[in-house]
Order: sequence, then C-alpha cells, then structure tokens
Amino acid sequence: MDSVDAVVIGAGVVGLAVGRALALRGLETVVLERASAIGTATSSRNSEVIHAGIYYATDSLKAGLCVRGRAQLYDYLESHGVAHRRCGKLLVATTAAQLARLAQIRAQAARNGVHDLRLLGARELHSMEPELNAVAALHSPSTGIVDSHGLMLALQGDLEVNGGALALLSPVERVVCGGDAHEVQVGGASPMSLRSRFVVNAAGLWAPDLAARLEGLTSEHVPMPRYAKGNYFSLIGRVPFSHLIYPVPEEAGLGVHLTLDLAGQARFGPDVEWIAPASPDAIDYRVDSQRSADFEAAVRSYWPGLPACALQPAYSGVRPKLHSSGESVQDFVLQGPAEHGVRGLLNLYGIESPGLTASLALADEVLTRLGVSATAR
Repeated sequence: MDSVDAVVIGAGVVGLAVGRALALRGLETVVLERASAIGTATSSRNSEVIHAGIYYATDSLKAGLCVRGRAQLYDYLESHGVAHRRCGKLLVATTAAQLARLAQIRAQAARNGVHDLRLLGARELHSMEPELNAVAALHSPSTGIVDSHGLMLALQGDLEVNGGALALLSPVERVVCGGDAHEVQVGGASPMSLRSRFVVNAAGLWAPDLAARLEGLTSEHVPMPRYAKGNYFSLIGRVPFSHLIYPVPEEAGLGVHLTLDLAGQARFGPDVEWIAPASPDAIDYRVDSQRSADFEAAVRSYWPGLPACALQPAYSGVRPKLHSSGESVQDFVLQGPAEHGVRGLLNLYGIESPGLTASLALADEVLTRLGVSATAR
C-alpha cells in the first residue's frame, strides 16, 4: 500500500485550493476526483462572481472567509494571469418599500468588513445604466467576475509544480480511519489503496454520502444533504449594462440577477428550485424552458426594456445545502478533529456560494484546523 501525507477527495475549486495549500507546505498530496475532469459540478455551474462579502451573517465563516478570500483571490488572479474583471455590482431597490432593506444590507456589509458600498440615487443610476429601473442602489466596486476554469487550472498547476498529484476517474469507495493514518480505498479502472496522515473530504454535493462511508466517523457527524437547483437563462443579443445587477436577496439565494461573462454576454439566474434526487448522480441538470416566463417577469422588475422572447435556457447548477426551504440559512461547516475526534480528518459540508470567492481562505482554514504548519516551501 502506497503512503502519502495527505489525500484530498474532490477536485472542485475548494478541493484544488486545499490540495495546493498542502503541497505548498511540503506535504506529499494526492487529490482524488471521481469525474473525468476537474470542477465538473458546483465549481463550473455558477455565476463566476467574485463576491464582496455583503450579505452573510455577522461572525459567520461565510462572511469572514469571503472577505479574506476575496482579497487573496484578486492577488492570486493577478499573479497567475487568470482572466477576471472588477466590473462592480449594483444591488437595486426597484420600489421605495425596498429602501429600508438596502440600508439593512449596507449595515450588515459594514459589520462584515465591507466598507466600500456607496448608495446611489435614481439620477446617478440613470447616468450609469440608462436602461435600469431603480429608485436607488448600492454600488459594490469590489465585486467582479472570473474565469472559474482558468482559476482551477492555475490551482492544479500549483499543486503539481509543488509535488502534488491529481488522479481523475478515481472514486473513493471506502475510508478506514485509523489513529496515525487512514486507509483510502479507491475504485475505478485501476483500484488502489493509499495510507494517508490527513484526509480532507471536499466532495461537494457528494460530501455527506462520502462521510457516511468513513469507517470510524459516527453517524451523528454526517448531515442530511439538501439540494437547491439554480437555473440560468442567457440573453439572445447584447445587453445594455456594464455592471452586474442584483435585486434584493430572497430565500436560499440572491434572486434572479444579471451577470456578465468575460466576453460581455449576459445571463440571468439563478432561481431556486428545491429538488430531492436519490443521489447527486441522479440530478437532472436540464433547464425547463417553461421557467422563462418567471425569469422574464423577475428581470423586467429592474430592466423593463427586456425584449420579448429574448431569453433562452443556458445551464443549471445545484448548491449543496444543509437546510431545506423555510429553514434558517446554514453556515459553511468545517468539521475537524475538534468536532468529531478523528485525528487528521476534515469534512467540508455545505460549501456553496461564496465558496469560489473564499476558496483560498477556506484552504488556509482547513490546514489550521488540521494543525498543519503554516511554514511554506
């Protein structure tokens, strides 16, 4: 049986960031991925937005890691030449009744350490975005967009140049937790077993299912997974906006917002569709074209000039939730030895938005909780 220092299960953006961080600290690290490519699930099925850290609960992991991770991420993207743009975001109030909500959001952002929001009135908004229907908005200049696949390729490159390895088509069948080392049994075309001092479960949608197969971890530490599907529609033609446009937040998400890709193409979403697949493998990612009427109505609340029949189904993503519809929103869960008592094991649960923005800070937090030295190569 081969031995390594660390095994990370899952090659999404967070798993790759964790693998990179471990390798940078001189640990022989293997990242295992069940799919044939990196980041095929949540990491590649999102809005590709770099979030400022505005909405999250005070002192939550989401708030702290988003704000810290956003600064780290912009530095990383610059140093590694990953395509991105600080295009800014407008969080809009379309009626006077929503003005109080904007004030609440601005106060929450300040509590989270986001102090660059600026309140804009209707006249200034019209000069910035003439097609926008809003009585006021908060301008977030530190919000941006990123090539998520380019980011993941850069993280993979750092992992490998520092002695780490990525193994695709390598599903983890079983983990036997031990005192000084864990046995990770890997399936696929070339089954193998690895002994590893550290194991990080960064399997995203599959994380609870994987945790249930960790021998030595009691069932009380395995959460019930919930899934919120978010559908996206794209615009046929060019959009007359240069900023991201967000309505005030709604349950489980940030509303049907307008985002831009790096080529300037507009997409709208996500909505919130609670689903209950038998397993993550059974998720149907198809977008129902009949949802377009609801999307058009939501978009026209802030862009009344949206042309008729201009939206077409684009793609969907699924957020790994730890709560259901109507329940209070849950924070990221980083469950390490202090919580479950298993040395060298850390499970990541509910890593949804702002997971991409927070990925580098999440990786640092994982290593801290595992007791890995901060001394880099």
